[in-house]
Amino acid sequence: MTALLSIGELASRTGLPVRTIRFYSDCGVVPPADRTEAGYRLYGPDAPARLGLVRTLRDLGLDLATIRRVLEREVSLKDVAAAHAAALDAQIRVLRVQKAVLQAVAHRGSDQQELEKMHRLAQLSDAERKRIVADFIDQTFAGLDIEPSFEARLRSAAPELPDDPSPEQVDAWIELAELVQDESFRASIRRMSEQHSAAREAAEELGGDVRAAATLVAEKAGAALAGGLAPDSAEAAAIVAEILPAFGEDVDRAQLADRVAAATDARAERYWQLLAIINGWPPVPTTVPAWEWFVAALRA
Repeated sequence: MTALLSIGELASRTGLPVRTIRFYSDCGVVPPADRTEAGYRLYGPDAPARLGLVRTLRDLGLDLATIRRVLEREVSLKDVAAAHAAALDAQIRVLRVQKAVLQAVAHRGSDQQELEKMHRLAQLSDAERKRIVADFIDQTFAGLDIEPSFEARLRSAAPELPDDPSPEQVDAWIELAELVQDESFRASIRRMSEQHSAAREAAEELGGDVRAAATLVAEKAGAALAGGLAPDSAEAAAIVAEILPAFGEDVDRAQLADRVAAATDARAERYWQLLAIINGWPPVPTTVPAWEWFVAALRA
């Protein structure tokens, strides 16, 4: 007959305190095989290995109820390990986002109210983040005859916050979420879309190409602005004369200036810049100052 182990001998073999073994024994995880006449617990030869497994599973974060089911073979260790690993993956994703939020808060010097808002927005699921942007697009462009390719681009450009976001990505998502829920921004984007549609139709009637014109403004007006060229100078007038044909023949400068001004909002550009940061895309260059220079030069 195999000799049974006292609780003291079991503690000596496993390195676990007697009180811990007693606790596991009371929980039914490592039950005694027998008792002495005086009522002291005695454990079978499998108890050291059983305690070793219990300690390992506890270190991995499993609760005692699950461990007992594994030991009693109600569930397989393989299934429990797979389920627990999946749960840990979810916890790790949450912790990574929480870390990024705290780093962003430390960088921004946020107060308690902003911290709570940042935490709430950062915890949204991918589906919830996409829904916020989809609602913005649906409400902002409802009933408008916008260019199909532009609408398709808008809808496909959803925020994809990674599982391990940087503080900059968390910051960008929070700013984007606030931006698309801002009623004044929505109204501005709707006006810009109306003006863009009108400008495109006018340019087509005059034989112009809005996209080619936009490229010229970004390049030539941008270079003039970077060079410190005043919009009311003779050199600026020459640049405007070079750009104007792209908008069509016999363009009314005053009307064009008004349309461009109405369709220029730095927040629209910021929208795409924030999406680029969140999704890890190449940076979106800033062109609004070039358009503002162009408007000033048109009106000079």
